[in-house]
Amino acid sequence: MNYRTLGRTGIRVGEIGLGSEAFVNQTVEYGVELIDAAIAAGVNYFDLYNPEPYVRDAFGRAMEGRREKFILQGHLCSVWMDGQYKRTRDMDQVRRSFSDLLDRLRTDYIDVGMIHYVDGQQDFDAVMGGPVIEFAKELKADGKIRHIGMSTHNPRIGIQAVKTGLIDVIMFSVNPAYDIVPPNEDINVLFDKATYEAPDVLSSTDPERQEFYSLCESRGVAITVMKPYGGGALLKAEESPFGAAMTVNQCLHYCLTRPGVATVLAGAHDKEQLLQAVAYCDASDGERDYAKLLSSCPAHPFTDKCMYCGHCAPCTVGIDIASVNKFADLSKAQGAVPETVREHYQALGVKAGACVECGQCEARCPFGVKIVEHMRMAREIFGE
Repeated sequence: MNYRTLGRTGIRVGEIGLGSEAFVNQTVEYGVELIDAAIAAGVNYFDLYNPEPYVRDAFGRAMEGRREKFILQGHLCSVWMDGQYKRTRDMDQVRRSFSDLLDRLRTDYIDVGMIHYVDGQQDFDAVMGGPVIEFAKELKADGKIRHIGMSTHNPRIGIQAVKTGLIDVIMFSVNPAYDIVPPNEDINVLFDKATYEAPDVLSSTDPERQEFYSLCESRGVAITVMKPYGGGALLKAEESPFGAAMTVNQCLHYCLTRPGVATVLAGAHDKEQLLQAVAYCDASDGERDYAKLLSSCPAHPFTDKCMYCGHCAPCTVGIDIASVNKFADLSKAQGAVPETVREHYQALGVKAGACVECGQCEARCPFGVKIVEHMRMAREIFGE
């Protein structure tokens, strides 16, 4: 397992985490066995949006005597009522559900208290201006959660959440299909194939999504990824909006090359799928490479936008072109050069100003990026 820092929290987390899909309609014993397999594989980050009692019981049993091996992302406002899941902002329900979570997990704290499923502007305003965020701050002050998070599928909401300064971790849906769709408050839009036939769907990352990724990277807000396979659609050519199937390794690598991403919560339904995701850590560069597929797929090929894939290398004079483009994109998305980004740029051994404009990198770029122009722009942004 490879490990990354969870943004400004300082917590070290595995690049591959485990989502909750695998525990649906299973027994506690099954859950414990799957969690054991995840821990053995080096997984240490777990998402617990599931309010189902038996899922919480399974984690409680699995963590007994080894709480330190688990980084838990537990959701606030996700409750189990009348035998079914419900998202709620009713504070009596929210408080009871969180208390039940701690009791069943047999722990006295959650690492990340994730405010559950905020996609709409009205909901965001109510959450951040009302009792939900106050409850989250209360829990943090009492040590019952260590950090406050929020889950959303809408980059506009994500941007606002980062700017509050209160949110340390954002659970966000990341994959190349969703990245080309303009923001929308209706999550179902992302799953509808008709969405990808709309005239405003792009051949590169939507600017607001790019701004969201950039803002998270520069401000130390970690992204934990949900839906890396697009609900499985990206793994099947007949269901993918690109008209071509990606592999598990390609999907995971795409997510992990986005700015701000700390861990991908793999959508495993069983132990075999979990281990397939963890195998990413030992995959070759060729097995991870998504560039050729995304630049030549039958529908929506990505063009003229750096995807940080590294195919342009090696540079004649040794410029790390992908990193230069990444830092420049981070700055352009925010209209300024964040100090952290400037520091990362300054640490590069060769700056954009060293470009001799030979064009060899452009001949290798599968996305048709005008790299020479990008290097000139980066030189203007950073001054060298």
